[in-house]
Amino acid sequence: MAELEVRFSGSGGQGILLVGRILAQALVLQDLNVAQSQSYEPTSRGGLSRADLVASSGQVDYPLATSLDQLVILHQIAGGASNDILKDDTLVVIDSPLGETCSVPKGNSVLLPISETARALGNLRSTNMVALGALMSLAEICAQETVFEAVKLAAPGKLVDTALAAVREGYRIAVDN
Repeated sequence: MAELEVRFSGSGGQGILLVGRILAQALVLQDLNVAQSQSYEPTSRGGLSRADLVASSGQVDYPLATSLDQLVILHQIAGGASNDILKDDTLVVIDSPLGETCSVPKGNSVLLPISETARALGNLRSTNMVALGALMSLAEICAQETVFEAVKLAAPGKLVDTALAAVREGYRIAVDN
């Protein structure tokens, strides 16, 4: 496998760093080498937050994302923050309420009702897990069972069942839309 670069981006408090750790765990379970980095503004809520992963079956040459294969945007603040490292074929998954305010100059954009789905599940804080399931369904980065196993290993214990339900819904909305 050539290097794969993935970024989850949003606002502080959306669980961006957690979803990055879970995807990193899933990639490791698939015997890939993974470098994960994260960036967030000093405010605990509301500032730009992102989690980047670079994965490869060989050595990871450089641990920071420089040319994204997949991007998830969950908040308006993250709308243009990754434009300079998009490729023409980058898969960009955008939470549908951002459709009017968030446009990307390159890539293949997909609008999905990510936060709406989390809200329907009764937990808006599951938006990150819905996004994970949707991205995994669209990009086919990991086997579904591997993602579920990573959630069980990396999510806080009391949140595992809620997170698994949200990931399943993410897979569903990606298929249905």
